[in-house]
Amino acid sequence: MEPLNSTQRRIHQAAVRLFAEKGVSQLNISDLALEAGVARGTIYNNVETMEQLFEQVAGQLSADMHQRVKACIESLDDPAQRLANGIRLFVRRTHEEPHWGAFMCRFALSDSSLREMFYSQAGADLLSGLSSGRYQFRQDQLVTVITLIASAALGSMLLVREGLKTWRDAGADTAEMVLRSLGVSIVEARALSIVELPPLPPAG
Repeated sequence: MEPLNSTQRRIHQAAVRLFAEKGVSQLNISDLALEAGVARGTIYNNVETMEQLFEQVAGQLSADMHQRVKACIESLDDPAQRLANGIRLFVRRTHEEPHWGAFMCRFALSDSSLREMFYSQAGADLLSGLSSGRYQFRQDQLVTVITLIASAALGSMLLVREGLKTWRDAGADTAEMVLRSLGVSIVEARALSIVELPPLPPAG
């Protein structure tokens, strides 16, 4: 995906906030121009349709988060630790960037590029954990397990957005319960879910 120029970046950042608040069909050029702090003509020059803008924004967010999480966990050998950290990185980012979290909670399971953000990394790590005996599930259950993880992570993100739990508690509890469902012991699942998280690398 081609890098964005500064104007496109402002439009995309504004679109994330407005899509999360209004949805795709309710967003108009005037609202987007006002939120981005640019002229309506600038929007027309950079946006063909709101549907296309949404796909661009979703694709950009998916690729960005996938690469940043991958860079953050790729040095870890244990697939269970990688999974626990990955879940918690999503939850922490929801706390740090509420508009990003709102966008993900609203669209992540309904948009194919956003689903891929969860599926691509989790699939490889789950198969690695399964083949090494770290996890216990049937291989034909892989898609179900990935969906369970994605749904659990999004539910945890929603808890943070609604102020029902801190990101630390929501992330640790969710990571622990996911690991336990995959066959990791209670004690170890908890220990893996409360290690200190490194910061996400800067966006590329």
